[in-house]
Amino acid sequence: MKNKFIIILCALFMCTCFFACSGNTGTAEPVDVSEPEAVDPGAYEQFESTVSENTEEVPEEAKSGIIDTEYGYVSSYDSERERDGDNVRSYLTGRFVPSSIGDRRPVAVMLNNIKDAQPMTGVSLADVIYECVVEGSLTRMMGIFENYDDLEKIGSVRSCRNYFVYYALEYDAIYCHYGQSSYAVPLLEEPFVDNLSGLAAIGNTVYYRTTDRQAPHNAYASAKGIKKGIETMGYDNKYSPDYKGKFTFARDDDEIIPDSVDSYDALRVEPGYLINKPWFEYNEKDKKYYRFQYGDKQIDDMDDSQLAVDNIILQYSKWTKIDDNGYLGFDCHMGGKMTYITRGKARDGAWIRFDGDTGATRYFDNDGMEIVINQGKTWVEIIQDTESDKVKVN
Repeated sequence: MKNKFIIILCALFMCTCFFACSGNTGTAEPVDVSEPEAVDPGAYEQFESTVSENTEEVPEEAKSGIIDTEYGYVSSYDSERERDGDNVRSYLTGRFVPSSIGDRRPVAVMLNNIKDAQPMTGVSLADVIYECVVEGSLTRMMGIFENYDDLEKIGSVRSCRNYFVYYALEYDAIYCHYGQSSYAVPLLEEPFVDNLSGLAAIGNTVYYRTTDRQAPHNAYASAKGIKKGIETMGYDNKYSPDYKGKFTFARDDDEIIPDSVDSYDALRVEPGYLINKPWFEYNEKDKKYYRFQYGDKQIDDMDDSQLAVDNIILQYSKWTKIDDNGYLGFDCHMGGKMTYITRGKARDGAWIRFDGDTGATRYFDNDGMEIVINQGKTWVEIIQDTESDKVKVN
């Protein structure tokens, strides 16, 4: 990977020097201004090898690897995508997009969600958003962007955590981050991980800093920089021939409204995170869920639009503290409970990842049938399974 190992080691040294010189933001809230050093370099690998295989929440039908899909649909898993002239079905939204966009690998950008970094820029154009806690109960986000061509400013961009890399791999995405914990270095060195780090030699090509915010909350990526970085690193810009997709989407003339006996109202959704205290409110007029956090609307300062999505997935995951410094590990493979939320309704089910590290998570109802989701944007909330009592859906 073009001397990737040497580059990352240099990045770790640069990271230490950079944050030693960075000032504190002065906020009373926890501020992540340094990257966790590995107390035990092998601790994360040990966690992954010993994570509980007790997946009682996952129906046996799903574990079998044979996918039967609800409503008479055929699963998108390993199915050929539909094409219409120069258009193709998006892997991210299920809608037709130009083939020049839909056949190109997306980028997964780590996003700074601390209060001092609000509002973000460009995130409203992400087709899928992940959110998960990091050290100190702060949440970090990752946007999966399919069409980012016109974006001059994306971010602010923050550093890598192991579990976000695994989520990015579910989309065959090129992973964009500004630095990394030392725990993540072995994973980033894997040949199947194509990444662009702001602390690597490619960093000044992909990222830039602004003067309107204090470091480390002022690092941004641009479409021009990302494209140049991909070209310079020699990464393949097309989806892998082995990529099998992630979601099975509703047809153009179909709408999914959870109506099973176990479905329930979902007009307000609170994931239960402690610091930003986010929630979503359902708008019946446009059938979208609007995002709030830190007591107000979450907006994109590119156009002052409020973030909104068509689908929300609550993905409950086993987790642990890797060390006494609070570095976290999440199960990204074995599976657990999940809740699918759309059109003002919710239904519970399970998730499980197929095909290992480079595969993708699929979602199933309680009978083992793959869930079909509505076309559009999706927000995936990774929930610590022991914190499920803090989640509110009503």
